[in-house]
Amino acid sequence: MATLTISPEEEKRVKALGFLSNKGTDNFSARIITVNGKVTAAQQRCIAEAAEKFGNGIVTYTTRLTVEVQGVPFDQIEAFQAFIAKEGLVTGGTGSKVRPVVSCKGTTCQYGLIDTFALSEEIHHRFYEGYHEVRLPHKFKIAVGGCPNNCVKPDLNDLGIIGQRVPNFDEDECNGCKKCSVEAACPVGAAKVVDGLLEIDKDLCNNCGRCIGHCHFDALEDGTYGYKIYIGGRWGKKVARGRALSKIFTDKEEALAVIEKAILLFREQGQTGERFEKTIERLGFENVEAQLLGDEILARKEEILAAKLHLTGGATC
Repeated sequence: MATLTISPEEEKRVKALGFLSNKGTDNFSARIITVNGKVTAAQQRCIAEAAEKFGNGIVTYTTRLTVEVQGVPFDQIEAFQAFIAKEGLVTGGTGSKVRPVVSCKGTTCQYGLIDTFALSEEIHHRFYEGYHEVRLPHKFKIAVGGCPNNCVKPDLNDLGIIGQRVPNFDEDECNGCKKCSVEAACPVGAAKVVDGLLEIDKDLCNNCGRCIGHCHFDALEDGTYGYKIYIGGRWGKKVARGRALSKIFTDKEEALAVIEKAILLFREQGQTGERFEKTIERLGFENVEAQLLGDEILARKEEILAAKLHLTGGATC
């Protein structure tokens, strides 16, 4: 069996840089941040060259849409970082802080209701990079989904965004057809003709927008685009499904402000070692929602960021 020469202190230091120990060796997997799972052809070539030059030639992909180059020796870590930097690539993505953002391909998907690549990239710059030095009680994961198909499971993240298109139904134009084309188009059975009039059950409707434009009498010609935000989801040894805030946000900046308020709330009111889901459970969902929909937390932003909190966070992976 190989003799390990890297000290636990050094291993911890480079892990914070995005280099994770390869079990039983002195080599590391270099975790490269892709921003939102999207890389250019030039970046792909650079990663492949780096894998051959510094690693064992193997590239793997994580569930958080980062890329790992295996087998990088300890003494090649700095050279590896410099090599990939020429294509704007960096390593990281560990620790008790905001983690790399996950996005579905809603920008190009036929079902996508929002520009997921643009939104997730903005979240990356504002909160992954912008809050990179901010210590939190534990890791904080964010996912952006383009529609209620939930391909990236936003409601199983600490904070998740799902694209919405709320149907704008004009009942004055409804003819109550026996064979309603809107009812036929609804994939979740929320639209039904009852007593000669179309009704959309708001408790069943997931705002996927699939029914819009199907009425032959123009009773449902458009819908309002927006963002549904879930908080308190988690996946792993313990699983919790996030709960949606009561408001659907139609303004992107307002939705981004909620993300920032959630991070600040978690930093200030979370206990070291607990996930956001536990913080919400302890404080009460209604209490947390009221704070996220208000402005008081942002007004104290600098105070919260300056506080000496969570010097040793809870994240171990």
